[in-house]
Amino acid sequence: MQIKQRIMATILTATAAVFGFAAPNVFAEVKIAVVDVQAAILNSEEAKRLMAQIQEEFKAEEEQIRSIQSEAAVLYERLQKDGEVMSEAEQRRIVGELQELQNQYEFLVEKIQTLINQRRQQFQQTYAPNLVQAITEVVEEDSYDIVFRAEAVLHYANAINITARVTEKLNQQ
Repeated sequence: MQIKQRIMATILTATAAVFGFAAPNVFAEVKIAVVDVQAAILNSEEAKRLMAQIQEEFKAEEEQIRSIQSEAAVLYERLQKDGEVMSEAEQRRIVGELQELQNQYEFLVEKIQTLINQRRQQFQQTYAPNLVQAITEVVEEDSYDIVFRAEAVLHYANAINITARVTEKLNQQ
């Protein structure tokens, strides 16, 4: 039994003794685990394949983003270096171009991020039954009584984290 569970059982038994009621010894036998569902899915081989596929699909957009960043850097450097000798109209033109590049950059980044998030969410929904099966297998193999989602727990010892085992089970499916 893990140390944290033993300490919890001892505290519950001691508290019960102090307040004069019988504490069932069941707490000493409870096996608790924590799983980070998001990490289990995203660390799976299937998710890694999906992310590689997504990166390949958006290669052109990523190149366009790098091009925009490069063009903006050149304009900004020119503005910094030659700004004092430029006419006010030329400065406004460069600032306008920089603003347009900023708008293009933000649009592309938001578009890509939205599409990636949609694909990731769709994958997680499609893959949810596999996740449930993997968690069930780990729980049954190790006879866990309670499994908490990691995001619902304030603190836990790594010893009770079954995320890696769940990911292994996902990869075996």
